Amino acid sequence: MTDASIGYGSLFEISTNGGGAWTAIAEVTNITPPTFAIDAVDATHMQSPNRDREFIPGLNDPGEASLEMNFLPGSASEALLLGVKGTKVKCRITWPNGVKFGFDGILTGYAPAAPFDDKMTATATFKVTGSVVVTAAAAPANVIKPAISGLAKVGQPLTALPGEWSGAPTFAYQWKKAGANIAGANASTYTPVGGDVGAAITVLVTASNSVGPTPAESAATANVIA
Repeated sequence: MTDASIGYGSLFEISTNGGGAWTAIAEVTNITPPTFAIDAVDATHMQSPNRDREFIPGLNDPGEASLEMNFLPGSASEALLLGVKGTKVKCRITWPNGVKFGFDGILTGYAPAAPFDDKMTATATFKVTGSVVVTAAAAPANVIKPAISGLAKVGQPLTALPGEWSGAPTFAYQWKKAGANIAGANASTYTPVGGDVGAAITVLVTASNSVGPTPAESAATANVIA
């Protein structure tokens, strides 16, 4: 059985402080990683046998890395990219299986496009400088914490928003009332009942991949009303 996967769940992150903090670029639709190419240096000379050209291995050339994203004018991701143009930043790509590519990059291009009959897109291109560091797969990491959508009212469904994660996880849910597990409340939605009135609701989201699980809990709702 193949271990192939689609790119869904990949992340492209940027750090402007040397790797101390990372910010994920939002709504990325395609990622092209560094190329890992090696230059071939022409070493042909006047006495090369049989008039054949001769080559020797040259320097590693990591080439460029790029991402395509939904173009949201004025968004935080656009502001981040425009703020680092022409400077060297740390970049990190996390693939669906949790493997990471880390590298230094210089933003050399940012090209929005706004067709009249299709979605707006933007492409950011980084010239990769230095080595690309490949890190082994890890358990999922939470990038944006889970949240709850809906009104905390008896009979009104609440929906768990799992947040953003690296590592292409699957999700499991546990709803809580006043910090205690609600028996059997393990779906992505929960409808408060009369016994919940006056208590706040949270949801614990556990993200899992082949390496292991990572939990993250949402902020609490307002106290449930009748």
